[in-house]
Amino acid sequence: MDGRITSEFGARSTAREVAEGHDLNGVAVIVTGGASGIGVETARALAESGAEVMLAVRNPAAGEATAADIGKTAPGKVSVGRLDLSDLTSVAAFANTWGDKPLDILINNAGVMACPLSYTAQDLEMQIGTNHFGHFLLSVLLARALMNGGEDGRSSRVVSLSSIGHRRSGIHFEDIHYRQRPYDKWEAYGQAKTANALFAVGFHERFADLGITANSVMPGGIRTPLQRHLTDEEMRAFGWIDEQGRVNERFKTPEQGAATSVWAALAPELEGVGGLYLEHCNQALPWTEANPFEGVMPHALDPEAAERLWDVSEETTGARL
Repeated sequence: MDGRITSEFGARSTAREVAEGHDLNGVAVIVTGGASGIGVETARALAESGAEVMLAVRNPAAGEATAADIGKTAPGKVSVGRLDLSDLTSVAAFANTWGDKPLDILINNAGVMACPLSYTAQDLEMQIGTNHFGHFLLSVLLARALMNGGEDGRSSRVVSLSSIGHRRSGIHFEDIHYRQRPYDKWEAYGQAKTANALFAVGFHERFADLGITANSVMPGGIRTPLQRHLTDEEMRAFGWIDEQGRVNERFKTPEQGAATSVWAALAPELEGVGGLYLEHCNQALPWTEANPFEGVMPHALDPEAAERLWDVSEETTGARL
């Protein structure tokens, strides 16, 4: 793979290791879903390097507790804002509160996985409605703030969390929200994660010349509250845990899972670079059957699909450039 971007870090690197040596004083960051899972460790690593981090969370009380915990070791200011990505009204209110003040890094980390069929406040299928459409609206509404961020030749960055789950499905444009076709929670998750990758392609295409880059990230398998909708029986069947509940050795810790998000946000080798799918702190290789749990499939980086999804997303959310 000619020209592939790699780093000194890898699958077992931690977010703190990736952030080490970066002086983030004066850098403003928003991390969605920053009160649980890898969002906490993403925010912690950036705040410990001096960044001013806002945890954009659905549960402000949990956010405040997380902010207080991070504050024990972090010189950077950690604040909390209420954001419910399953309600576009809440997304618009959050963006309006932030306004145009400079934003250097937006990490679209929050998500829902394999939930029963349900719909958002705007009647969008919950997984793509939350994971993609909520983040799409947030990112577009914060575009002016992102343009006001970055300095000294450094672009602002958007990090969109995808997953190897994207291999389960492309975008079913004819019925994105399961109005007619039978619902499959894993196909729906795959569609949403493909959308997260395609969003980075479309966003970068539109904003790179304005000083904002965007990449998508596969954090790796991590045992977090993301699995709240799965039973132990399901996770044993997938080989994620054994009969005693021990996590598969393939899984990462939350600190390791946050590393690629932090690398995407800070790496100098990614300056000005976007529209990529990243994993293990490197640009991902193409997916192969021989290594099914890593890599990226063509449909997740397809520029035509990215354009079509962008059009649908503008129409769905009302957010237009």
